Amino acid sequence: MTPKQRLYAAIEGRRRDRVPVTPIFMAWAAHYIGRTYRDFYLDGEVFAEAQLAVTRAFNVDQISAISDPWREAQAYGMEFNYPEEGVGIPARTLIETPDDLDRLKPIDLASAERIKQRIDSVAAMAGQVGQTHSVLGWVEGPLAEYADLRGVQQTMMDLIDQPEMFSRAAEVIVPNAIAFARAQIETGADMIGVGDAVASLIGPEMYVKHVLPWERKLFAGIHAAGATVKLHICGNINNIIAHMADSGTDIIDVDWMVPLADARRAVGEEITLCGNFDPTVVLLQSAAEDVADAARKCIADAGDRFILMAGCEVPPGTPEENIRAFCPCDGCLIADALKR
Repeated sequence: MTPKQRLYAAIEGRRRDRVPVTPIFMAWAAHYIGRTYRDFYLDGEVFAEAQLAVTRAFNVDQISAISDPWREAQAYGMEFNYPEEGVGIPARTLIETPDDLDRLKPIDLASAERIKQRIDSVAAMAGQVGQTHSVLGWVEGPLAEYADLRGVQQTMMDLIDQPEMFSRAAEVIVPNAIAFARAQIETGADMIGVGDAVASLIGPEMYVKHVLPWERKLFAGIHAAGATVKLHICGNINNIIAHMADSGTDIIDVDWMVPLADARRAVGEEITLCGNFDPTVVLLQSAAEDVADAARKCIADAGDRFILMAGCEVPPGTPEENIRAFCPCDGCLIADALKR
């Protein structure tokens, strides 16, 4: 099977030769080719080179366009300082008062520098490996993007005191995200990851009432454009994961705080789970044998529709042998478990 065939067999519940493996590489990939994290997310050629390098080195099943959270925010007009290592630092939030919601406009994808860069990077990666590998595009989810523009603390207050502000913003954010996703699909992405991490900070009632309807609209737009959807809400999602399964997503990323056996019971058998051992305590800080043991447990607990990775991105400084321990490449310690 090709990596793409293997991945979609897992999503569709069909037979495959092994469990797909799709670690999230960001800063680690930049350092792997001797570049800074800033190079990685600001230079599209460096980004594509780094992602292609780790995809090939570790024989993983998907190449990813995830880089940092600020592409759409910069397109809306936010300004950033970009350190050599670490994500960009906003000069200030864009939405300070309700009147600032009028600053949200449809994004001109062709003139938004960092938006266009991701689209071009997807095209470059798809041109190299898109025939054999899944290509994962990426957009920010509705609540995450609002929090980028408004600030996390104020976003939480808005959902309590003035949720109409989030709704007004989402009326612009979601169509822009669909357009951004569609542009990546047209250049070679077969799947779109949606990062809505700040949703892990709210309870199920608030998630269902205010966030889930907008995620559903976004995912429907992505599906209409011809791609599958992967929902990434890192953090503790124990109290909302059952509702995430009603969003229309095809895959749910599950961070290490949520036992995979519990996640499977919550979402049922039709949703593909992806995760989920601890990226810091296990992947970064433990021995390769411990990584292998954690990966084996994930495979045993997750059920049939499952994709293996750490709970979130591979941390900078992770020993290469620890990555090889769970990837289907030289140094793999779980080849037997992957072929369950």
